[in-house]
Amino acid sequence: MVVSLVLSVFPLYWLFVVATRSNDVVGEFPPPLLPGGNLMENLQRLFGPEAAEAHFARGLLNSAIASVCVTVSVVFFSSLAGFAFAKLRFRGRNVLLLSVLATMMVPVQMGIVPLYMVMVKLGWQNHLQAVIVPFLVSAFGVFLMRQYAERAVPDELIEAARLDGCTTFGLFLRVVSPALRPGAAVLGLFTFMGTWNEFLWPLAVLEADNPTVQFSLSQLATQYYTDYTLMFTGTLVAIVPLLVVFVLFGRQLISGIMDGAVRS
Repeated sequence: MVVSLVLSVFPLYWLFVVATRSNDVVGEFPPPLLPGGNLMENLQRLFGPEAAEAHFARGLLNSAIASVCVTVSVVFFSSLAGFAFAKLRFRGRNVLLLSVLATMMVPVQMGIVPLYMVMVKLGWQNHLQAVIVPFLVSAFGVFLMRQYAERAVPDELIEAARLDGCTTFGLFLRVVSPALRPGAAVLGLFTFMGTWNEFLWPLAVLEADNPTVQFSLSQLATQYYTDYTLMFTGTLVAIVPLLVVFVLFGRQLISGIMDGAVRS
């Protein structure tokens, strides 16, 4: 475990080391292992005129807005649908669930062209809603929350709430949601990370003056020469929000994974 930890953490640590130094250290062997004193200078270059064409600050803001909106929507609708598929009895339930799961079998790349055509028809090219709206609902999220609700919410609890006069939506808010919180935290973390790291679709539908953070990072590498310290500094800044989210929701993530393992 110690060896695995070192192998996993060292590339991130070296990323930080290079981000605190100048370009001279990139080709050194052995690589430097101690941070330098150029981090503030590199940050100023990243958000200054030297990297103006990358629009990095705008990319950070766009990614933050898109990731939060998509995560909140996916968690909410997936929890609703997962609860319905797991605990409510209605005609066509299995057919609808299979239809949702069937969408997971279609490669994402095959949907880019028709989805791009829809964005053109709507006039959403180079608008942030083109990155948000198509991903507000997730088939994987519905399946995950359905499986979690099947085991985490006892039927007796639902029946007791029904006897107390609770409506279906009130039942979801007051009884089901607290039980689904660990699973929702896992789904939320995965969704936030996936949206934050998305590159192909923003590259297709957005332009360089209105990018997401991953699009901005690619712009840093398209200059006349590759400024590695600038790229590594941008990557370091782009990682920070993911670390913050993981620290905030890490306990819920571990709780959800362990709870699923114990129930299985």
